Amino acid sequence: MSLISSPSSPKVGLILTGGGARAAYQVGVLRAIADMLPEGTRNPFPVICGTSAGAINAASLALSARNFHEGVRQLSAVWENAHVNQAYRSDPIGVFGNVARWLAALLLGGLGKRAAVSMLDNSPLLQLLERSLPLHGIQRSIETGALHALGITAWGYTSSQSVTFYQGADSIVPWKRERRIGIAANIGVEHLMASSAIPFFFPATRLNREYFGDGSLRQLAPLSPALHLGAERVLVIGVRKTADTQPERVRVDSYPTLAQIGGHVMGSIFLDSLDVDLERLQRINHTLGMISEEKLKNNNMSLRKVESMMISPSVEINRIAELHAHTLPRTIRLFYRAIGALRRDGSALLSYVLFEEPFCRALIELGYEDTMPRRFQILQFIGAEAKERADTGIIQQ
Repeated sequence: MSLISSPSSPKVGLILTGGGARAAYQVGVLRAIADMLPEGTRNPFPVICGTSAGAINAASLALSARNFHEGVRQLSAVWENAHVNQAYRSDPIGVFGNVARWLAALLLGGLGKRAAVSMLDNSPLLQLLERSLPLHGIQRSIETGALHALGITAWGYTSSQSVTFYQGADSIVPWKRERRIGIAANIGVEHLMASSAIPFFFPATRLNREYFGDGSLRQLAPLSPALHLGAERVLVIGVRKTADTQPERVRVDSYPTLAQIGGHVMGSIFLDSLDVDLERLQRINHTLGMISEEKLKNNNMSLRKVESMMISPSVEINRIAELHAHTLPRTIRLFYRAIGALRRDGSALLSYVLFEEPFCRALIELGYEDTMPRRFQILQFIGAEAKERADTGIIQQ
């Protein structure tokens, strides 16, 4: 079964942002959208782009593009049963041994064959992805027309470029812009590991001739890959509550902890550029609305309006992380307590690395509850409104 849409229906792009464990929120949003559609519906997002943990979610959806519900169920099963030891080693040797080698490498200038290159060992994530994501199936989704393109973005440490590796229809043309490029590739586990390699926490991954890290690093235009891949409107699932008031200015006497500083760094890596890019898109749309189509055509301007919709948490995820900090393994709690992540002012950092079942389930539930009230708005946006009205018997002849 597929959505009722005409050949002229806009191609909808889905953008799944980075955010570590916060990406569980995206699963709740996707589950709600799946519940709005008939069972067995094909993927309503021909273009899917993901960054960091969002890249893993994006690849999973691309694999199951022929059956959106099945893809969402598989994704939910992983996140609902998440544990830290599936993302990185949480045993005493794996944590403190790796941290000790990392610190030694810093002091000794990286000497030694077994010098650690990150604070945490994410080899369990590699094993999980290899076991659960048969990525060769992406091409099958493309060949059947259920998927137009999948884009995974990573950051090149040597080139200082934001690189989107994409797999899609032959009509897609590689692009090159200032410090960001698009390259055709057969998406593999190594691309997902590179895109989700949070700086300092997880090691960079070598792709071809360069080492790559988390795709959110200096991703100045997170909406751009989806547009280059053919999206004509974009649905963005964010992982931060939209600010509705100015933060309160309070006096502090203690120096910020490592976790507090790290939380702000994570926020600027994963979240801030998205807000700026959405604002830029709205300004461009407003400007184009004041220019006639004839004038655009006469001046050979290829600019076009791009509709956007964003779904983001209605509450601060930091506060949810505080409630579930106790579910972490004891060794990990000791490590995070040492850097201040278990304090209230360190909960932002904690929310990115709390890969535990209760926290992830709470985010999935929040994503679902935030999305369902926008049912008809979302259905209209993805081009499924006509099908929804037909199913409910209120379509007008």
